[in-house]
Amino acid sequence: MMESVDDKKTEAIPISESASESLSPPSSSTSLSPWTGYLQILAGHLMIFDTFGYIGSWGLFQSYYISALGRSQSDVSWIGSLQIFLIYFVGTFSGRVLDAGYLRTTLAVGCSLQIIGIFTTASATAYWQILLSQGICVGLGDGLIFCPMISLISTYYEKDRALAVSFAAAGAATGGMVFPSIARQLIPTLGEPWAVRVMGFVFTFNSVIALIVVRPKVAPRKSGAFIEWEAFKELPYLLYAIGIFLSLWGLYFAYFYISIFGSKILHVPAAPSFYLIIAINGIGLPGRIFPAYLATRVVGNALYVLTPITFSAGVLLYLWKYVTSYNGFLAWIIVYGFFANAVQSLFVGSVGSLTKDPQKMGVRVGMIFTIISFACLTGPPIAGALIDLDNGNFLYAQIFGITSVVCGSAVLLAAAIASKR
Repeated sequence: MMESVDDKKTEAIPISESASESLSPPSSSTSLSPWTGYLQILAGHLMIFDTFGYIGSWGLFQSYYISALGRSQSDVSWIGSLQIFLIYFVGTFSGRVLDAGYLRTTLAVGCSLQIIGIFTTASATAYWQILLSQGICVGLGDGLIFCPMISLISTYYEKDRALAVSFAAAGAATGGMVFPSIARQLIPTLGEPWAVRVMGFVFTFNSVIALIVVRPKVAPRKSGAFIEWEAFKELPYLLYAIGIFLSLWGLYFAYFYISIFGSKILHVPAAPSFYLIIAINGIGLPGRIFPAYLATRVVGNALYVLTPITFSAGVLLYLWKYVTSYNGFLAWIIVYGFFANAVQSLFVGSVGSLTKDPQKMGVRVGMIFTIISFACLTGPPIAGALIDLDNGNFLYAQIFGITSVVCGSAVLLAAAIASKR
């Protein structure tokens, strides 16, 4: 288990001055409750449960909206990709606000926007209404929450930062199983609007718990710019930004289109298609935790684990074109989902390792998030346009995903090498 690095006298003490950085409970000499650090991970898990867990269910929404709204693959993809874009794009600003000492205020506003967006989505009937509510309103709320929570956990842990972040990031897997299950059980009986409202109640419960337990560790840094341009003069940071942009540019589109590939290409009925969504999210539990354990306890550098895992995800996108049956597709999803979830977890922990000053953790993590937001915004719609261009076939989109992810892994390898110099 994890040992947090709390201090009763002041919240200004940097992590490096803390007494311990292991994954066992702190010693009895610690005057604060030993669970403070663990509670931050719990809060992060609940927040990510709501953000990426909800987004992980997008394959169901994608299929539903295409049918209900009569829009193209690319048009509907913009709703989901806009939501992911805002999660990361807002990171530069929400991360800096964390550094300035406004953690709870930022999280409260973010949770409120999420809940408002969910309940207005339930009443939306037109494409533009869903774009505003689910794409923009929920996306803005996600963006105000995600970066501060990841940065907060990163300030509590140093040696085992990647593992601590991964336990929180596993919320994407648990949420990615719960929200599709809600949809599957309630849409046939209560209809889509009430199924979405029940999801909103889940958001509300998780938000209340998280806001109660969060506590900042590092003293506020009131002054300072939202963007630290000096960071890009550091070669490891610059290469990392480029590499993770390319990697995530092609990584997410499988999440958007697995349900459509199953129904349109493999002609899988609706009921088995549901299990495809569950599989790619459920495998995220081991996918997000085991590689992080390897990175922190065996290798000692998350970048050296992230690089081969990213390359493996690219290879698996290449193998996708050979899938011709439901069972084969399910097996591919489980293997790809393991590596794709590992990438999403490890990249968050890796960027923290490139930041030596904990008071700049929020802004540096946020800057990376803002850069990759454009990859998340454009990647799935590009894939959707390529699918439409190929008359509904997936080959062009798969080539796009393969190329970007494999090239990204090569640049990440360069960043890992540079970080050791």
